[in-house]
Amino acid sequence: MDKSKLDKLRIERPPERRPSVRWLMVLAVLGVVAAAAAWLLLQPAAKIEVTTEPARLIQGPVPGTVLNASGYVTARRQATVSAKFTGRVEEILIEEGMEVEAGQVLARLDASNINASLRLAEARLASARTSSKETEALLTEARANYERSANLVARGLASDSELDRARALAESLAAQLERKEADVEVALRELDVYRQQLEDSIIRAPFAGIVVAKNAQPGEMISPISAGGGFTRTGIGTIVDMDSLEIEVDVNEAYINRVTAGQAVVATLDAYPDWQIPCHVIAIIPTADRQRATVEVRVGFDQLDVRILPDMGVKVAFRDSSAAEGGGRLVAVPAAAVRAEGEREVVFIARDGVAERRAVRVVERRQDEVLVSAGLSGGERVVTTASARLSDGAALREASK
Repeated sequence: MDKSKLDKLRIERPPERRPSVRWLMVLAVLGVVAAAAAWLLLQPAAKIEVTTEPARLIQGPVPGTVLNASGYVTARRQATVSAKFTGRVEEILIEEGMEVEAGQVLARLDASNINASLRLAEARLASARTSSKETEALLTEARANYERSANLVARGLASDSELDRARALAESLAAQLERKEADVEVALRELDVYRQQLEDSIIRAPFAGIVVAKNAQPGEMISPISAGGGFTRTGIGTIVDMDSLEIEVDVNEAYINRVTAGQAVVATLDAYPDWQIPCHVIAIIPTADRQRATVEVRVGFDQLDVRILPDMGVKVAFRDSSAAEGGGRLVAVPAAAVRAEGEREVVFIARDGVAERRAVRVVERRQDEVLVSAGLSGGERVVTTASARLSDGAALREASK
């Protein structure tokens, strides 16, 4: 066979390309870089070493105060509960500190005499109803006799005198029936009186509150009228509505022009001198005490607390409008802790080894500290170290002192 023809039938294949050494090296370097990046990402972030200081709640005079005064915590709703009549206490169902609801039974008085009078009134009512029914039956018979007499007179079988007697008897019985029906109504009203007296022997709470005093014991006599030094009590106990607590303050009339309705007030209880309570002026009583030259001012709590009790001594600081923005709670922090971020001022606090950014409202700057009215609470630790790496959520390590 011709060799040239065989060469024409041969399939030409392209030469195999082997990867160059340069590309293999590039791929190897990229693999090493990716592995290093993954290793770095999996490693925990380095902790930032910082120093911290505790935020301090301001004590003493509050900045922005225009007037200081003192007074007492009082309850607008407070009542010494007593009975409507003099009686002997049979049962007491309250103790000091007990919480009661409106209408709850507090005590019961001896009602044996009232029960006897009630049974007598019920018997009188039954007797009056029976007598009324008897008279009603006689009246029915008298009216029937009158009708028969009228028929006989019309037929000429009876005299007019007999008709007159029948008419008079019927009218008399009708009057008696009307009187006895009135006796039934009187007996019903008398029964209602004794039922009300029986109900009044049960002493109930006029409103919901807390029992602050228990003034009587079973067996004692109580009366709504003062006994004048005798052994008769004037009440069962005293109830206070804790939701009605407020502060009464006597302000010297020379400074009453500094107080206005709705004005912000900071109250400090004598029992808790480090606790500043946001309050506001409820009203200025429109009269002055001539002897003491004072005007009474009512101050309300912005939020009630179980630690606030009636008759506690309290000091109040009336604040001006610019200081009222803080709600009466100021916290002092080192000046180095406050940072400016645009138009805001922030601090970082250390919480469980993590930085937390807080926006604060600065109300006063002093030489080495800043007073803030919002964003911080007393006792929180603020970061005083200036570090560009510090950010929200950064891991922190507090430097040893």
